Amino acid sequence: MAKLDFPDYLQHIRTESRRFRDVLSDCDPAARVPACPEWDAADLLWHLAEVQWFWAQTIRTRPAPADERAEGPERPDSYAGLLAAFDEYSASLVAELEKADPSEPAWTWSTEQTVGFTYRRQAHEALIHRLDAEQTAGQVTPLDPRLASDGVLETLDVMFGGTPPWGLFIGIEHYVRVDATDTGESVWVQLGQFTGTDPKDDVSYDEPDIGVVPDPGTEPDAVVAAPAAALDTWLWRRSDDAEIKVTGALDIYDRFRLAVDHPLN
Repeated sequence: MAKLDFPDYLQHIRTESRRFRDVLSDCDPAARVPACPEWDAADLLWHLAEVQWFWAQTIRTRPAPADERAEGPERPDSYAGLLAAFDEYSASLVAELEKADPSEPAWTWSTEQTVGFTYRRQAHEALIHRLDAEQTAGQVTPLDPRLASDGVLETLDVMFGGTPPWGLFIGIEHYVRVDATDTGESVWVQLGQFTGTDPKDDVSYDEPDIGVVPDPGTEPDAVVAAPAAALDTWLWRRSDDAEIKVTGALDIYDRFRLAVDHPLN
């Protein structure tokens, strides 16, 4: 799958954030968020506000790493205050990205340490939480197919498939191909096992994992196919598998599903 151009990511940050804000502006602040039931609409609004504040700060202070000891903004007491804070922080993120070159070094939590990572990641952050807002308010609209198709790649390659420096991914000779039927793009995924101990909390892992790979030149063990939006929202656990078509070895598909069956907020 091909990534989008950086101006396209920036435009999606603008449009998805605007839709997110518009939907929540008239929503009951106490309405529950279906994909994140521990959140209500006010929590969702503050979550994306904080996220966009943080990444605006990160781009502004690049390439210095994020100060984990620094206090973030104080949450407003009123819903109107939350909306105003979101407007400020979202505009700040866009402004900082507009001034930055995507190739410049900047801290991220990923192995990719560039401003461009934030362009892409925040476009998808805004997209998924726009959908959360719409599901909360009962006003769901379609996802952009090209952005959703890139979202499938980003979710598999970064959110699920990224290997931290303290861990090890050992692949096995089994592959799943994920096909976006409306955009004609595919992602090849190799199954494997992840092991490692996170030095931050001394937690050890030994679990099924995936890695995105080039076409290995062999037939896939299983194929997962659906329109891009259905795949993206399914991987993010924002929709069920009603549109997902699976062919091939079901035990391989089950192992793939186990490796990506983790909540993403």
